[in-house]
Amino acid sequence: MSKRPPVTVAVSNGETRGPRRARCWRHGEEIAPLDATGWEIRAIPVCGIGEVSAGDSVADLVLDALARSGFSLQQGDILVIKHKIVSKAEGRRVRLDSVKPSAAAKQFAARNNADARVIELALREASRVVRKKHVLITETQQGFVCANGGVDVSNVDGGESAVLLPVDADRSAAQIHRRLKRRIGLPVPVIIADSFGRPWREGLCEAAIGVAGMKAIHDYRGKLDAYGYKMHATQEAVADELAALAGLVCGKAARVPACIIRGYLYRRGNGRARDLVRPAERDLFRYKPQPAPILGDLVVLSTRAACGPGGICFLLSTAHPSRADARS
Repeated sequence: MSKRPPVTVAVSNGETRGPRRARCWRHGEEIAPLDATGWEIRAIPVCGIGEVSAGDSVADLVLDALARSGFSLQQGDILVIKHKIVSKAEGRRVRLDSVKPSAAAKQFAARNNADARVIELALREASRVVRKKHVLITETQQGFVCANGGVDVSNVDGGESAVLLPVDADRSAAQIHRRLKRRIGLPVPVIIADSFGRPWREGLCEAAIGVAGMKAIHDYRGKLDAYGYKMHATQEAVADELAALAGLVCGKAARVPACIIRGYLYRRGNGRARDLVRPAERDLFRYKPQPAPILGDLVVLSTRAACGPGGICFLLSTAHPSRADARS
């Protein structure tokens, strides 16, 4: 017996039937009846890229690795790249023995069994400190809220250096997208991915921090669902979903820093990962900062009240090294 194609099908009476009566939807729109093969989405690892140095062309590294393996990019493919090789190519590697931690970084590291040098780099990369209990959570200059400002020591060089996020991952993705098009003549969308923790959820998941050549979000607002209901709030973060799919193939210790997504019907356009960052005015968990008092060697960036169910409120504070310490 042949294997069923990996799709969801529906018929007018709500039952699952054979291909003749089946109806399928993509992006909220009905498409042709399911045929004998259906469709599938594939995640193909790009192996053999090797070590990356400052000044390398990530697009060339990917294409050359594919050629050595006998593979090539095709029309409709999406290329997902782990951010570390992009950061390394852009010279965003920092020797830890060159970092002089501030007093604030040393204090946090001592309290939480962390590396003060990594904490110092995270503070330098931060636009604001969101939380400083147990794990340092910051908002980066790019608008991402993540642990240690995205500063990472794993899969770099054995602990001697740290890698920072690309300065502008959307720009990095656009440059790789353009280089791919020049070399192979195809407008291959590019997603740059990084691992993020998630509030109220254990474990890490890949997310898009850079996007080029496709829409990062599919907006279904105003469209009808399969039952005729008009959707009002549905916006699907497809770039994050594709990054997460690639993460299953790339893994954490497999030395696979890139992946081809084949078979997904993406929407072309000038999408950006910044489109996925919720504006402050619509952020349900952001509060208006108050004047920033100085407590010892920490500048409190904001003190605000957060109220939960039943009207129970508590104070939250975020802090950053004073200007004097930041310069030391």
